[in-house]
Amino acid sequence: MGEEIERRYFDAGDFTLFRQKLDEETGLLREYFRRGRFSPRGDVAGFELEAWIIDRDGRPLPGNERLLNALRSPLVVPELATFNIELNGSPTSLSGRAFSRLHEELATTWRRCTEAARELGAGLVAIGILPTVDEAMLNSAFMSRMVRYQSLNDRLMALRDGRPFAIDIDGEDPLSIMHDDVMLEAAATSFQLHLQCRPDEAVRSFNASLAIAGPLVGVSANSPFLFGHALWDETRIPLFEQSVAVGERFRPRVSFGRGYVRESLLEIFEQNQADHAILIPAVHDEPPERFSHVRFHNGTLWRWNRPLLGFDFDGQLHLRIEQRVVPAGPTLRDCIANAALYYGMVAALRTQPVPVEELLNFEAARANFYAAARDGLAAELTWPGTGQGPAPLRTLLSSHLLPLARRGLESLGITASDIDDYLGVIAARVSNGQNGAAWQRAWVRRHGRNWAGLVARYCSLQQQGEPVHTWPT
Repeated sequence: MGEEIERRYFDAGDFTLFRQKLDEETGLLREYFRRGRFSPRGDVAGFELEAWIIDRDGRPLPGNERLLNALRSPLVVPELATFNIELNGSPTSLSGRAFSRLHEELATTWRRCTEAARELGAGLVAIGILPTVDEAMLNSAFMSRMVRYQSLNDRLMALRDGRPFAIDIDGEDPLSIMHDDVMLEAAATSFQLHLQCRPDEAVRSFNASLAIAGPLVGVSANSPFLFGHALWDETRIPLFEQSVAVGERFRPRVSFGRGYVRESLLEIFEQNQADHAILIPAVHDEPPERFSHVRFHNGTLWRWNRPLLGFDFDGQLHLRIEQRVVPAGPTLRDCIANAALYYGMVAALRTQPVPVEELLNFEAARANFYAAARDGLAAELTWPGTGQGPAPLRTLLSSHLLPLARRGLESLGITASDIDDYLGVIAARVSNGQNGAAWQRAWVRRHGRNWAGLVARYCSLQQQGEPVHTWPT
C-alpha cells in the first residue's frame, strides 16, 4: 500500500484481471522458492518511523502536504492522515557500527523535518498514540490526498456492508465507540523494523520474530491513552486490529497470524492468495517477475510480522521481514535501542540448536504478544527455560533475552560500543521499569489528565534526546 494508484473506483473486470495476475505471480513465486532464486544477501536492516505533526497546543496539525513540499526528501512520505508523516531509513548492513549509523541517519532526517515544521509554525513528535488527538479529527476530511487511501476506505466499508467500525478496548477506563471510516488507524503510529534475510535463514528468522513479538512490544510500549481513556500499555495493538476489521465473513487483515512457518515464507503468500479478499484491484503494467500484484495484495494485509518481497540494487529479488509491533518514540535513541534488541534476539534464536518454534508453541507466543501489549513491562510471559508458569517480563528480559540479544549482536560483528550503548538503554529501562507507557501513566498520576500538558512535557523531553528511562515526571 506504499505506492500510489491511478484511480479510486473499480469494476468487476478489474477484480478479474487482478486475480488472474495475482494467481500467475503466486505461481511464479512458487517456482522462485523451489529453485532458490532469491538474493543471497542478508542481515540488512531498515526502518520506517511514523510521526505526528502538532500545533503549539500539542494537538494534531493537518499539514503534511506543506511539510513534504518544503522538505522534498525521498526519505519522508505521507501517511493516512494529513497530520502524520513517515521517515524512512536507508538499508544498512548489520555489522560494525550499524546502530550508530542508523541513529545518525534518523537524527539527520528528523532534524530536517523538525526544522521544516518549525518554519511552518508546527512541531513534530514520535509517540504511539498522541494523547491530544480526539475522535472528531479522525475522519475523511483529514485524510491525505492520496487516491489509495480513499480507495482503501471505500473498499473496507464495502466489505463491511457500510457498517461502522466497532472499537471495544478494556482497561482502567474501557472504551467503546462506533466510527464511520478507516481513519482511526491514523491514531496508531509505529517504528517498523525491516530485516532482509538470506533465503536459508528466512524461516528461522520469521519464526523467531513471531516468538519475540511479546517481549518486544512489552518493553517498548508507548500508547496507554486514547480519547482520554486509560487503556492498554500499547493500545495501538487492539486499536489497529479493530480499526480495519472487515467483519466476520472475512479473515482479519491485521493479526498475529495463524501459526509458525514450516517450510518457507511462500506459505504466507499462498495464504494471502487463497484466503483473503482482494481489497484494491489496482492492476499494474509490469512483467510477472516484478511480482507487483503479489506485493500490492500483501501490502493490504497488515500482519504484526509480515514477510515482504523487495529488490536489491542489482535487481535481485530478496526476502524481508517487517516487524510491526514497536510503537514510535519516545526518543530516537529509544527507537534504535528497540531495534538493537530485536535484531540481536533474532540473530541468536535463528542459530540456536533447537528452533524456538519447537520450544515455544505458537499459541503461547500469541498469548505473550497480547499480554505484553496490555500490561507492558508488568506483563508475565511464558518462555522456554523459565519454569512451568509465566515469568515477569522484566526478569525474563534481564536474565534471558538481553544476554541472548548480546550474543546475537556479537555474532553479527556489531561493535562492542554499539552493543553496550543501545542494549544498555534497554537494560536501564528494564531495571527501573520505565518505558514510554509507564512514564505517561506516572505523569498523569502526578499532574492529572491534562493532555496538552502531557504532550508538552513529552515533547520537551523528547527534544532533549535522553532515553525515556531517565525522564522525570
